[in-house]
Amino acid sequence: MPALNWPGKELPTVDAADLTIEAIVFPHGQGYPDTSPENRLILGDNLAVMTALLPRYQNKIDLIYVDPPFFTNRKYPARVGRGEDSRKPDDWQLADGYLDHWPDLDSYLQFLYERLEVMYRLLAPTGTLYLHLDWHADAYARILLDELFGPENLINQIAWVYHGPSPIRRAFNRKHDTILSYAKGKDYTFNVDDVREPYNPNTVKTFKSSPKAGFGKIPDLNRGKVPEDWWYFPVVARLHSERTGYPTQKPGALLERILLASSNPGDLVADFFCGSGTTLQAAARHGRRFLGVDTTWRAVHTTRCRLSRLEVPFTLERDDKASIPLASAGTGIQVVVSGQKIILESELDLDFWEVDPNWDGKLFRSAAQACRPVRNGELPRELKIEAGKEICARVVTVTGEVSQHPLK
Repeated sequence: MPALNWPGKELPTVDAADLTIEAIVFPHGQGYPDTSPENRLILGDNLAVMTALLPRYQNKIDLIYVDPPFFTNRKYPARVGRGEDSRKPDDWQLADGYLDHWPDLDSYLQFLYERLEVMYRLLAPTGTLYLHLDWHADAYARILLDELFGPENLINQIAWVYHGPSPIRRAFNRKHDTILSYAKGKDYTFNVDDVREPYNPNTVKTFKSSPKAGFGKIPDLNRGKVPEDWWYFPVVARLHSERTGYPTQKPGALLERILLASSNPGDLVADFFCGSGTTLQAAARHGRRFLGVDTTWRAVHTTRCRLSRLEVPFTLERDDKASIPLASAGTGIQVVVSGQKIILESELDLDFWEVDPNWDGKLFRSAAQACRPVRNGELPRELKIEAGKEICARVVTVTGEVSQHPLK
């Protein structure tokens, strides 16, 4: 088979990340105060983090979905405003999202190659990898995956089709992404009946009207059909109910189809470019364990907010080389206790806060959380919780700075 080569192509020795637990999050107090949830959300460079995960997870991850940078050479800011006019982008409140910029194609391919090789080692023998890219680099990625997995282990080349405005005037509008699906072996998971969809009404009508339809083959019209390898799901638009403001967010329905097809309840699902956390949210909703990693605090914070609305505990961790931005002293934030209510007082524009009702001064166990609504509205400033001897609150501003407020 052909191989893809570039100057400096190699698999270097990588130092494993040193992981520290920042908090254990118990959404709505579910599971509190257990100290060992199986689900993990990690801030750090995913190559170093995956290397650190190998001793525990090698050959044990059942499904990996990754949506890495696409080699667009663009900067993607995150929208953090609420209730803004989507027709006036100059008025939007923005924060740092992520940077998809590379010196050249060689450096991008090296970046991708190093990470895909570790993902291959983490994947279970019955596992499946889904790599999501677009026209910028999908052709190169397929050759890399053929090298790592073997071309015989390509399951599908899926086209995710969508619509929307485009400035292109000298070519057809580019309105699809490519998702490459590879198995590690022949006995991979594929739950065909979990992803069936209804036949088109015209198809049902045709089969009912003529016994010759379908060349004599009569499908089970009630059971539905297996989807084709092109999928139409609308993008998460500016006014979409799922919108988090995180750039290039993928729709939940897209990830649910992948998850239902290629994993089972209780399986371990990983996303090493977790972005806004759609994969992890889908996994939690469908009874899968999850493992998410991202290199930016904005992504990890956005994911933490989404997961805190569910009822599945998880650890929030970081590589010791990764930093979380801290709010400057004298921010004017006050946290007061009134009976079984903990009240947050501040004039700042805040995005999230959480409370550990029995803080031990070391490990933060978040037993109550409040996140600013996705579309409109203010952050709730009261949390009901039974407080212990020492309380600690953590607060995150709209721009991502974190402050901690212990109370006795």
